[in-house]
Amino acid sequence: MTVDAIASEFAHFVTESPTAFHAAAVARDRLVAAGFVELAEQDAWPTEPGAYVVVRDGAVIAWRLPDGASATTPFRILGAHTDSPGFRLKPNPVVRVGGWEQLNVEVYGGPILSTWFDRELRIAGRVVHTDGTVTLLSTDAVARIPNLAIHLDRGVNAGNEIDRQRHTLPVVGTDGSEASGVDALAWLRARLGASAVSWDLFLADTQAPARVGIDGSFLASGRMDNLTSVHAGLRGIVDAPADGEHIPVFAAFDHEEVGSATPSGAGGPFLEDVLARVQEGLGASRSDAARAFRASWLLSSDAGHLVHPNYAEKHDPTNRPRPGGGPLLKISANQRYMTEAKGEAVFAAACAAAGVPFQPFVNVNTIPGGSTIGPIAATRLGIPTVDIGVGLLSMHSARELVHVEDLAALHGAVGAFLAG
Repeated sequence: MTVDAIASEFAHFVTESPTAFHAAAVARDRLVAAGFVELAEQDAWPTEPGAYVVVRDGAVIAWRLPDGASATTPFRILGAHTDSPGFRLKPNPVVRVGGWEQLNVEVYGGPILSTWFDRELRIAGRVVHTDGTVTLLSTDAVARIPNLAIHLDRGVNAGNEIDRQRHTLPVVGTDGSEASGVDALAWLRARLGASAVSWDLFLADTQAPARVGIDGSFLASGRMDNLTSVHAGLRGIVDAPADGEHIPVFAAFDHEEVGSATPSGAGGPFLEDVLARVQEGLGASRSDAARAFRASWLLSSDAGHLVHPNYAEKHDPTNRPRPGGGPLLKISANQRYMTEAKGEAVFAAACAAAGVPFQPFVNVNTIPGGSTIGPIAATRLGIPTVDIGVGLLSMHSARELVHVEDLAALHGAVGAFLAG
């Protein structure tokens, strides 16, 4: 695919994926359309070669079982996450103040709060019905978190603190207790359906991704952390060969932004369960499984940081990732990223096979930086792991920025890794 085609397809994927639940469903649908067979965790699974996919809540795992796979065949796993920082609706969400109808929300993860103000937001998530079925919801633009006018807060540009409870509640209408107002809960229940009994709903930006820059070399969008990696993994597993000497796996987890310690997070048993069932179908003993894991590799792909031109001092003095320089190889002496020399060689080989550059990323010593699913999954599984990702500006903003050449290079590197 061309750079423009990848950017365009990614933009559509983001638009269709306002929440982790949507991202997992969209990924599943695209995989099924590409010939993957959807499996249910409560059913017996086939053991013959083929392409398979399974969804658990907001997480999705897909794999190709090649002809000739044995009990000791290793895995090549691309790990990513489907969630992004933002806001989740609380129970009893309606708040009424000064003639306004508002929604009570809880901060999810670590968003840059100020970037969510004065944006047109939708409500999106999953709905559970009385018969146990699950549907997805995504409304039009209905909400907005308003800034306070500078006339009422002359120090607003001095960096006044945002109160996470009082200042982040969106307005959705006029007071529903008045005859001319809007009852937000009744409006919401009408869209959830009469059979709805529970739901997990979030605020999501409605602005479409857009190409930016004099030469259109950038893409601005929400949820690039970490749908960039999810989309690259999705394309990589679709294109992975069906006759290789390893088992390619695409694993996109939920809840990375809040610690991953959930049944659908990287700290939970989802990936371990899937790999164990695949190995069981191949007749693997405990010893066989351990041998396969030690010959396997996990590529933990999550967004990283480009050098910010206005805050260059926040970056390492000799490792300074630039836009268009290729995906990042993320390294940390304190093991916040799992990359070591052997893993670097594996990723370098994948990039060479794809014909794309890569660039090392380390945090400046005075800033600890973030972490990824890499250390969590590596600790749980014992599979050698490498941390990589595409470089961004404005990570955890409501709207992040990527160089389209880097987006395409990430696709190439991930595809080459999964292809072996």
